[in-house]
Amino acid sequence: MKLYYSPGACSLSPHIALHEAGLAHELVRVDLKAKKTEGGDDYTKINPKGQVPALQLDNGELVTEGPVIVQMIADKAQAKNLAPANGSAERYKLQEWLNFITTELHKNFSPLFQPVIPDEVKNFFRDRIKGKFKYADSQLGNDYLMGKQFSVADAYLFTVTNWAPNVGVDLTEFKNLEAFNARMRARPAVQDALKGEGLMK
Repeated sequence: MKLYYSPGACSLSPHIALHEAGLAHELVRVDLKAKKTEGGDDYTKINPKGQVPALQLDNGELVTEGPVIVQMIADKAQAKNLAPANGSAERYKLQEWLNFITTELHKNFSPLFQPVIPDEVKNFFRDRIKGKFKYADSQLGNDYLMGKQFSVADAYLFTVTNWAPNVGVDLTEFKNLEAFNARMRARPAVQDALKGEGLMK
């Protein structure tokens, strides 16, 4: 498998999932502004969406959209228990978390990365994001989003949480979230993914 990624972007989530699953993979870095791979290829010819992540399977098929990719990875390594069984109530709960993270957290960060957007608009989104993190914090009474068991949703939450300091979103009031992040950073698979993207020495 081949994962197209950009360091620290939402592609970090499936990168962590691949390490947790123990699945062999190749990394291909993408310059999202230039839409070029590290080898100089036109990325839009590989993925017309021009976004990461994209996972190319061994049969050549390309899968896009992070929440879909991480579930596919989990299903390819069922013994690792990275996602509950398909069709179970717990799987729908996992999908609920993945949808919450992608729509309520991830997409609300997007304006904060745009230099042309005025500060007053960015402040609106910072407050909005904190409200969404407040909910996540209230649900993190256990070690992970689904309880004591790590799931692919945790990799996604960790990824978007890491953007906060870079765009002026202060999460220090959310103690459960801070403890969660510390737990995630201690996981060997997370450390391997961060090192692989040059985000950790």
